[in-house]
Amino acid sequence: MKRIKKIVAAVLISALIIPGFARAEVSKEANVSAKSAILIEQETGRILLSKNEHEKLRIASITKIMTAILAIESGQLDDEVTVSSRAVYTEGSSVYLQPGEKIKLRELVYGLMLRSGNDAAVAIAEHVGGSLEGFVYKMNQKAEEIGMIHSEFANPHGLDDHENHYSTAYDMALLMKYAMKRPEFAEISGTEVHKSPNPSEKWDRVWKNKNKLLTSLYEYCTGGKTGYTKRAKRTLVTTASKDGLNLIAVTINAGDDWNDHISMYEHGFNEYDLYKIKGKGVIKSLDHPYYQNKAFIQRDVFYPLTEEEKKSLRTEVNLLKPEKSWKDPEKAPSLVGRMKVMVGEEPVLNIPIYYENGQMEKPEVSLWESVKRLFFALAGAGTDG
Repeated sequence: MKRIKKIVAAVLISALIIPGFARAEVSKEANVSAKSAILIEQETGRILLSKNEHEKLRIASITKIMTAILAIESGQLDDEVTVSSRAVYTEGSSVYLQPGEKIKLRELVYGLMLRSGNDAAVAIAEHVGGSLEGFVYKMNQKAEEIGMIHSEFANPHGLDDHENHYSTAYDMALLMKYAMKRPEFAEISGTEVHKSPNPSEKWDRVWKNKNKLLTSLYEYCTGGKTGYTKRAKRTLVTTASKDGLNLIAVTINAGDDWNDHISMYEHGFNEYDLYKIKGKGVIKSLDHPYYQNKAFIQRDVFYPLTEEEKKSLRTEVNLLKPEKSWKDPEKAPSLVGRMKVMVGEEPVLNIPIYYENGQMEKPEVSLWESVKRLFFALAGAGTDG
């Protein structure tokens, strides 16, 4: 019997290790010019709008989001890179690097993201990957790590020089979601103009971001990357923020991508709020006395919801049955259950519930938050249940 209990407990706990945010699919199709498109909420990854989001297509220079994040994660941004002739003579858009020029990797990432420099892409790849081929291997390794299961990279810039270079709107949204967690990436992506040292002139290079949503067209845009080749057509990944709601939009093969993104963002901001479902800390009013004032969640739980969805929001708490040995709190597991968040009948979140056993400490809650919770509890409208 003990063995069976342990197996059941192990199965439940393994289920809880699923990443905290489940994705709620939305059937509403984006009314856009693009062949493929998606709009997601940045923190949870919830899909708000979509159109052929899993179709494999050529992606042009939005490829460079992957190149940029690998450069940033290399920890070598302050390295001096010696620019090769191969990099300088890469076809297409350029930041006009010179053969043998020495330039910091950080500057190359600015040139890559703002001006879409293919020469910068190859210089980054050769320095970070040891070779172009070595860097491409890293690109595909990172794609697999992120969960981009319908993508393959064959170069660091997105030129149409390989047939096996493609992705999907969904995968590129995953990549941008991942990249935006890096402050260095978010800062570079959101820079309108950058001045970079010029080795052959007295004046600096001045790079203005090609992302017109950021520089002039949409006040809520916070960054992104443009792309175009003859085969891929126009591709675009952008981010936007308004009233605490952070969104990511992707379009591939679009005739009117600026307006596609604006219309998707306006839908997202008009229809959804980032709703606080539960506050971090102790979960109140649990059925089992063992867990009273001891079971907690580690972070505030937010989810983008429409006004209508808020009406059907509910939570279910599932906890492991305490064993006799757990009388000593140190013998209790750290992970003891999950809080399932439902919108109607659809599960949208799985939140791990932890136990204060000496190894896991409850997160601190501010005095103001404690006062608010007490007020709502006394008023009979507590947010913890």
